[in-house]
Amino acid sequence: MSEPCSGGGGGNGGGEQVNNTVSGGFVLHAVIQGRDITVQLPPQVTPALYGLPAASPTFTGRDATVGRLLEYLAPGEGLPGEGLPGEGLPGGGQRPVLVTSVAGMAGVGKTELAVQAATRALATPGWFPGGVLFIDLFGYAGEEGDERRLSPERALEGLLRDLAVPGGDIPRGLSARQGLYRTILAAYAKEGRRVLVVIDNASSSLQVWPLLPSDGQTAALVTSRHTLDGLNARLEDLDTLGEGDSLALLDAALRHARGEGDTRFRDDDDSARTIARLCAGLPLALQISAALLATAPTRPAASLAAALADGHTRLKRLSRPDRAVRAAFDLSYDLLDGEHAELFHLLPINPGPDVSTEAAGYLADIDPDTAEERLRHLAEAHLIDPVKDDWGRWRMHDLVRLYAESDEHGRPRGTVDQQESARLRLYGYYYTYTVAAVSHLGVGGDTGDPRFRDRRHALSWLDAEHRSLIASATAASAAGLSIVGANLALYLGGYLDDRRYFDDLIALSTMALDIAREHGEERGQAAALTDLGRGLQQVRRLDEAIEVLTEALTIRRGAGDRRDEALILSHLGVCQRQSRRYEEAIDCYEKADAILVELGDHQARTMVMSNLGTAHRQAGRAEEAETCHRFALALIREFGIDRHSEATALNNLGTVLMDRGKFEEAIAAHANAVVIFGEIGQPHRQGKALDNLGNCLREAGRLEEAVDVHIRALNMHRATGDRHGEAMVQNNLGADAAGLRLFEQAVDLYVGAAGVFRELGDHHGETVALDNLAHALQQAAVPPRGLLPAALADAYGTLLEARRRHTGDDDPAVLSAWGSFAHWRGEAGDPEAAAAAFAELLVVMTRVLGEEHPHVRIIRRNLIHFREQAQG
Repeated sequence: MSEPCSGGGGGNGGGEQVNNTVSGGFVLHAVIQGRDITVQLPPQVTPALYGLPAASPTFTGRDATVGRLLEYLAPGEGLPGEGLPGEGLPGGGQRPVLVTSVAGMAGVGKTELAVQAATRALATPGWFPGGVLFIDLFGYAGEEGDERRLSPERALEGLLRDLAVPGGDIPRGLSARQGLYRTILAAYAKEGRRVLVVIDNASSSLQVWPLLPSDGQTAALVTSRHTLDGLNARLEDLDTLGEGDSLALLDAALRHARGEGDTRFRDDDDSARTIARLCAGLPLALQISAALLATAPTRPAASLAAALADGHTRLKRLSRPDRAVRAAFDLSYDLLDGEHAELFHLLPINPGPDVSTEAAGYLADIDPDTAEERLRHLAEAHLIDPVKDDWGRWRMHDLVRLYAESDEHGRPRGTVDQQESARLRLYGYYYTYTVAAVSHLGVGGDTGDPRFRDRRHALSWLDAEHRSLIASATAASAAGLSIVGANLALYLGGYLDDRRYFDDLIALSTMALDIAREHGEERGQAAALTDLGRGLQQVRRLDEAIEVLTEALTIRRGAGDRRDEALILSHLGVCQRQSRRYEEAIDCYEKADAILVELGDHQARTMVMSNLGTAHRQAGRAEEAETCHRFALALIREFGIDRHSEATALNNLGTVLMDRGKFEEAIAAHANAVVIFGEIGQPHRQGKALDNLGNCLREAGRLEEAVDVHIRALNMHRATGDRHGEAMVQNNLGADAAGLRLFEQAVDLYVGAAGVFRELGDHHGETVALDNLAHALQQAAVPPRGLLPAALADAYGTLLEARRRHTGDDDPAVLSAWGSFAHWRGEAGDPEAAAAAFAELLVVMTRVLGEEHPHVRIIRRNLIHFREQAQG
């Protein structure tokens, strides 16, 4: 067969012009020209441009991430197809994202994400009409030199074969193969046949770089366990799944394997949630868990949950013949050198949910700069993760933590002595720095300890570390370091109280008390009892608080420690006051003050006098209360006591001045307190002062100003994570809204406040909010329709629960709210329910107040009224 041969033209010996043309193909080698050339064409070869693995039908939980990848893959300015909105060009077009690198830990689902995104991109008309090239580089397979791990040169050979280049035409050498590969992709793009290149499982930028197109149009999607920052790529980090998506994946994978009728995960929600939690959102672990049930059709989900509960065997159980979590982690671990592997194994010694760079340095006995370098290396390998929005802290996935703790590695974790030395260094760091930080939080403020610049710096460190500190106190005791754990717990007491971590305060002080009793250490017992009493008082377990504080008082008196005796008396007074035993509270405060006068302790006196003033105020003696608060403020100013105490005294004084109708003085006192708390870096206290200032403004009739101030307080409490303060402000904002006759907004605020109080276990605060809710409904002067009956029904039910279980029958807030809700049940058209509520309330109020009390007579009249209505 005679065909013209390709060529650009030229002469022959006879002077005849020869023109040769080839079209519809790619030029791979030099062209020979001749007059008559016979070419035997090979059979037609189709490029392997559709070798993408099948997308999983159980893929879930990554819609937002897939959406971002599709946005990156969309054709840009000057490319064929309709693109998604992207980054702007000067001319208004879209700048294409040519390389996207997806990184994440082993088993997190990087390959599946890339396959899902590529599948959807290929299905979009005009995006990738040339198809897709897919290659697995096996970047983490075995040691360096493992035959499965592809070098760039070997990878290019496979890609060129997929592009239909015959084996004999594939040049030798990386540079030649790279040039041919990029030339072909550019030709495809030029002809309107843009190709998507998917490069899976790369271990380094060096392994990927030669495989990237260079024509400015062809897109590439890369996956790796490392963050590949040398590719000029858009970086996408893939995290684990949340609980909802984990549950959906478990159920979908099981039903896909066994059919729609297998609903074992749906039928046992508790076990499914346990499995999802133990797998910690890792898709590989979730898939294996579903497979374990699929292969045992009669096995209940509860059996699998129980089997996975043992941390020592969990990784072993999370395996199937074709895949295992431990094996996936092995591939990442094997790339670590000795120093990075050593730190990796030491990190689980920290018992908290994350670890700071500085703490990691103490663990490994290295300086902070070296620690950060090694931590960053582990993060780039996705064996740990930086904590979002908190640079300098690092967390380890639960299953990776179990892997790091295990002994089944080619390199040892270190001797027991090395592990114990690291533990002692870590606990020593936590203990020393906690003592230093707490020294800045006392009434005296800054102490000059060089570890922290000032009170704000110390609080910042405690806020960042408190979860690790709490966990370390408990873990130290379990590790045979009980005295360290107890002392750490006791030093944390004041901080936990101030930050309202009351459950932690109760748990740690109980632990410290047990240790002190075990060692017969009376001073430690008294300190732990005092902290425990404060915690119990804050959650309104007042009888228990009085009991333990009384025991602490006995110990201190026996030891002759007069100052501590006075302070415990003050704490007891708070409990008595909150129990509405005002005379007993006043007696405690006066005894405490007498001791402090004898000792000449003016600083402690200011606190006791402030508490005494509060007790007088709550007992209805506003004049005596004002005298006490003014005296406390005078002491502070006379003896130059710290500004924190001054701001606290001003705040207390402002409250009683408001009660006495001295609004302008009250506003000035609270405003000064707000300024001082802001200047000394106490946003928590500043929020409380703002709340009080807003209340003064409302009582003074300046409602719009009150709203503005309360919103400032609300934002401040939210910023500091003080949910109790947030609920208090919501309650007061509700009063502002009601004063402005914005009753629907008031109802929403009261319901929200009651919900937070209920969640936090403050049933007294809850009943106050519910009582306010009832009054707001009464003020609205409209039948409670729409959302209001539902809100009332829920509130009424929780109110009765609070009365029965926590606050007691004689709580005025309970009785008031109970009567209001009973009335509204009748107004809502249910007189029978109203009569039943009033009947129960009548029994309680008769017992508390007596038969002839005016309130009892009102309740009796309401009962008769609604009974008559119910009877027709």
